[in-house]
Amino acid sequence: MLVLFETPAGYSLFKVSDEKKLKKTDAEDIHETFFKDSKTASKYMSLVSFQPFEDTADAVTAATSILEGKVSKSLKKFLKKKLKKAASSSLAVADKALGLSIKEGFGDATKVVSDDKTNELFRGLRCYMDELFDTDGGIKAEDLRAMQLGLSHSLSRYKLKFSADKVDTMVVQAVGLLDELDKEINTYAMRVKEWYGWHFPELQAILNENSHYAKLVLKCGMRPNFSKTDLSEILDDETIEATVKEAAEVSMGTEIAEIDIINIQALAEQVLSMSEYRAQLFEYLKNRMNAIAPNLTVLVGELVGARLIAHAGSLMNLAKQPASTVQILGAEKALFRALKTKSDTPKYGLIYHASLVGQAAPKNKGKISRVLAAKCALGIRVDALTDETAEQVDTTIGYEGRAKVEARLRQLEGGSIGASNGDLKSKKTAKYDPVAAKTSASGSTYNASSDMIMDDAAPATEEKEKKKKKKDKRKSKSGGDDDEDDAPKKKKRKTEEDGDEEKEKKSKKEKKKKKKSMS
Repeated sequence: MLVLFETPAGYSLFKVSDEKKLKKTDAEDIHETFFKDSKTASKYMSLVSFQPFEDTADAVTAATSILEGKVSKSLKKFLKKKLKKAASSSLAVADKALGLSIKEGFGDATKVVSDDKTNELFRGLRCYMDELFDTDGGIKAEDLRAMQLGLSHSLSRYKLKFSADKVDTMVVQAVGLLDELDKEINTYAMRVKEWYGWHFPELQAILNENSHYAKLVLKCGMRPNFSKTDLSEILDDETIEATVKEAAEVSMGTEIAEIDIINIQALAEQVLSMSEYRAQLFEYLKNRMNAIAPNLTVLVGELVGARLIAHAGSLMNLAKQPASTVQILGAEKALFRALKTKSDTPKYGLIYHASLVGQAAPKNKGKISRVLAAKCALGIRVDALTDETAEQVDTTIGYEGRAKVEARLRQLEGGSIGASNGDLKSKKTAKYDPVAAKTSASGSTYNASSDMIMDDAAPATEEKEKKKKKKDKRKSKSGGDDDEDDAPKKKKRKTEEDGDEEKEKKSKKEKKKKKKSMS
């Protein structure tokens, strides 16, 4: 019996020396009898042939074909040579699917075996694989370990379609840390200003930037040192430097001890070190985003794109979302509250912080966020589903989408002729001003500045006609067929009816009087 044993280094064929003993022994006792130790294993199992792989790519293709239960070209060549020499012997295979495909390829002449006994044989071969290959002139144990590691890495990358450049978990962690750093820097900087403010309270009103404040505290220390030291390295503007020195001379702050200023300066150092690390982290995030999602970065920027990926969980999860979800991603609380209270749903979530949405007027932010979300959904799918590296990824979709959003933004800022911008024109003005508006039969208006047909509301005259038709329909439903011209006729009828009623009343009264007089 021949045993086909696949290794990371190549294909190998082992021969069972005592087949009669193998047939007699049960599957449970095979490991004890045939594989007690390395000596007994080498006694019963001998290496017949070994075919190494050409390179890692060949090993990956061979491994994937075996996993799928298919016979690769290299395995077919190897088995053809060896099975011709040993035509009568059977072939033991670990996988049943692979055994079936070998049977189909080589016909019924080759007997393929895959049962409990063969499984025990493979288990024993794995236990003493290093000794069996080393003794029979195969490959060394160290080389086999290195090949195992290389094949496992490349196979897992192939199976997961892994790219070293597209690790979105790094972006998720980086943007989370960046947000936390911003909070910490603000907290520490405010603490420095409050602490040092007892000694020099006027400095906080003069300087806005936290880094400049911390640098001045570190360089000068006590308030009297401000007038002596040169602050031009920290403060670029000479006027600000002069105001700081003047304020230091006439400051209302209290005197503090040397130990106090040492602790304040230690805290200022922390602020500066965290600010430097934040700048490094932001640069790292920019590089990662350009590698992972270049189209998304072009459309919304690095920070907003990274926050969208972090909120979705991964780039692939974000690519599965429709544009409507991308638009309100981050505003889930507001959305469910609006659905519960039956009020207006939110128009934007995290995408609100994108520069294109920020450029729009407040009334147009919802429209721009909808257009931007649609373009982002396309860009994300291209970024997530392309197998290309960072240098090869095509960013034309991102740039084209940004150009379209900018064009829509300009169009909304310019306004269109119609009810949407409150500048309705009548038919008379439309006749004499053809460049401004050309009203079509369908009611849509043509804007000459944007060269786009906008389905705005119809002119005021058409609206009046529509209202009249609605009123007529209501009247017909209620049963009133009379027109407005029949109003005087209705009045006459009413007066006549009223006169008849009065006559009847008078006649009744007269009859009663006659009865009384007769009695």
